[in-house]
Amino acid sequence: MDLFLQTLVSGLLIGGLYAIIGIGMTLIMGVLGIINLAHGQILMVAMYITWVLWQYAGIDPYLSIFLTIPIVFVFAEGLSKYLLHPLIEKESILPENQVLMTVGIGMVLVELARAIFTSDYRSVQTSYTDQSIHISNISLHVPLVIAFIIAIILTVGLFWMLIRTDLGRSIRATAQDKEAALLMGISATKITILTYGLGSALDAAAGSLLLPVYYLFPDVGPIFTVKAFVITILGGLGSTVGAIAGGLVLGIAETFGATYISMGYRDAVGLVIFLLVLVFFPGGLKRLTKI
Repeated sequence: MDLFLQTLVSGLLIGGLYAIIGIGMTLIMGVLGIINLAHGQILMVAMYITWVLWQYAGIDPYLSIFLTIPIVFVFAEGLSKYLLHPLIEKESILPENQVLMTVGIGMVLVELARAIFTSDYRSVQTSYTDQSIHISNISLHVPLVIAFIIAIILTVGLFWMLIRTDLGRSIRATAQDKEAALLMGISATKITILTYGLGSALDAAAGSLLLPVYYLFPDVGPIFTVKAFVITILGGLGSTVGAIAGGLVLGIAETFGATYISMGYRDAVGLVIFLLVLVFFPGGLKRLTKI
């Protein structure tokens, strides 16, 4: 029983970080109408920025989000404005070409990271890296607990922004009906570019939060692109609340697979669940939970 509870808690903690990644992809998909297949690679860029700040400036990875988030936000806005938006504006261009553009962006980011940092594995070591909090027989990894709390704060802040601010209402309106949003005086162009930056900023936050508990190398990006896609499908396309549920489900599934089957099957378990959802519940968890 203790092993089961330990696995469940660990899965929830890592699932909270996965949820931020999924929310970022869901926002981009809802407004731009495309799957961002460079999502994990942008997260990888954020992880390298965090590592550089820790290695050369001594900035704690969790404090570095105050620098990493705005840097990645501006970078992603540039990608959206100069590479993606020109394709989105041209109705004659198929949506598949926009998706292929994100694939190309991802490939370039991976190879740039390889050229600059080589393919060596990197990680960070802090004073609390190996510390744990013990509650009864349950052990909580301190870095994961800190990251989970920050993830909750970021998620609450995002939902407050989406519900309570004019900008958030504009994003939601554009996602629901772009033509109606235009008639209401909302600049769809600005919202589209801004949303890509916002979704990538959430991605950047997840990258900084993951670095103390994950390893870093150039090809880690595609791994998280797949995870983000799985989370988005699990949660139901376009559902931010569903993305939270999808992230938690994936985190728990991976952790249980690693504990009760084999660490080598950790990622495979999540993909099996993904396939089962596609076959039996194409609408994702959104259809089951009415969210």
